[in-house]
Amino acid sequence: MNGKGRCGYMWILFAVGSAVFAALTSILAKIGIEGVNSNLATAIRTIVVLAMAWLMVFLTHAETGIGSIGKKSWLFLILSGLATGASWLCYYRALQLGEASKVAPIDKMSGVLTILLAFIFLHEEFSLKSAIGMILLTAGTLVMVM
Repeated sequence: MNGKGRCGYMWILFAVGSAVFAALTSILAKIGIEGVNSNLATAIRTIVVLAMAWLMVFLTHAETGIGSIGKKSWLFLILSGLATGASWLCYYRALQLGEASKVAPIDKMSGVLTILLAFIFLHEEFSLKSAIGMILLTAGTLVMVM
């Protein structure tokens, strides 16, 4: 789906919300992680995220769909969860060791990697515009962290 279906361009609002909350995450985590083991900090964050996610599941009555999740979906959701956990552990350790203003842009290089992986594994469109955007994002990240 091209994102222009039933919900129009609502995905843009959620993407902007994601960016705003990710930025807040970096700042709040950098302040909160001072003097705390990065793995412990990640575990505390994970408990909060877990509680929030399940609250949303029950508020929207989405728990009724658990039984209809197929084996393939379970596998890939579990793998995604493992990747998220590894990402968060690395991110918190990087925040503990480095400056948030340098860690966050490198972390956001995940967007460039996602575009590449989406092209390779999901066979999504890769255009000249995508390539130029990736080059600019990479260059911008390098400028910010130097």
